[in-house]
Amino acid sequence: MDELLAEYVARIADAAAGGGKLAIRGGGSKRFYGGPESGDRLDLGAYRGIVAYEPSELVVTARAGTTLAELDAALAEKGQWLAFEPPHFGPTATVGGMLAAGLSGPRRATVGALRDFVLGVRLLSGSGEVLSFGGQVMKNVAGYDVARLTAGSLGTLGVLLEVSLKVLPLPVAETTLRFAIGEAAALERLNQWGGKPLPISASAWHDGVLTLRLSGAAAAVAAAQRLLAGEVVADAEAATFWQSLREQTHEFFAGEAPLWRLSLPSVTPPQALGTTLIEWGGAQRWLRGGEPALIRAAAVRAGGHATLFRAEDALKASVGVFQPLSQPLARIHRNLKRAFDPRGVFNPGRLYPDL
Repeated sequence: MDELLAEYVARIADAAAGGGKLAIRGGGSKRFYGGPESGDRLDLGAYRGIVAYEPSELVVTARAGTTLAELDAALAEKGQWLAFEPPHFGPTATVGGMLAAGLSGPRRATVGALRDFVLGVRLLSGSGEVLSFGGQVMKNVAGYDVARLTAGSLGTLGVLLEVSLKVLPLPVAETTLRFAIGEAAALERLNQWGGKPLPISASAWHDGVLTLRLSGAAAAVAAAQRLLAGEVVADAEAATFWQSLREQTHEFFAGEAPLWRLSLPSVTPPQALGTTLIEWGGAQRWLRGGEPALIRAAAVRAGGHATLFRAEDALKASVGVFQPLSQPLARIHRNLKRAFDPRGVFNPGRLYPDL
């Protein structure tokens, strides 16, 4: 691994000295997300392996090139997992790509986002320095929580080398229920349920059907099932359904129409912007097609933001992938970029055009 690290440092130094750019890539499973890649490719797939795993401490440390499949298998042997259910989008997905994309799955509204599980990171800066932030214990932050800044940074701050993550035990019991219900009524009911001590671990509404997952202690799941009623979904069918949402293999995600991801207050009423799938108790809304200006404006009015999640590069270039930043936030982003990558070597344009 030291030879690989030395190779990465040399590549960074050459790029910085000659005004070059590097496109950092792990498994390439999330290349569609964010702006297009540009620059010479820097592959991290060989920098892999689980560095440390303490099941009793609920902490694992893995190198960036480690595949999520390998990490999942190691955790499952001990009855544990990454509870935020990160999407893989293919068998080549890596730990570094997971962190860089910063995406969470169906359970996010219950357990928290990926960034909430990041305990520490090691990365290479644009100056070729190995920087370490955070650690391998639950309470290790004093001052700025730099480790969590890397979640969702799309590789613009540095080359991720290692990440330490909090893991959790697998649920003891799970049941999935279905309800035939309209969008407005589903949102109202989800917000009502969200204020009660119910073991809801995921929700999804699409095309007149609300699907609800209950997870936790067997007694709690059984009591909630009796209270909520609904149609019980067979375990195998339920597992396939939630997997299809996490990996976007559900029929809603098929086709070439642009896919928008709206992050809104959960109480926001239906927006009538196009074909919709709702997750996270109403806080995440997927939208197919639609007019970009109207979508972005509606998201801002509701107090949220809209991301062009999947689309052709031409549309991304014309409207931008992420919600435009206010001037103060844009200044913070630029300052962070200069601090970590002063020559602008890493993943130019992947997050915002000027970063």
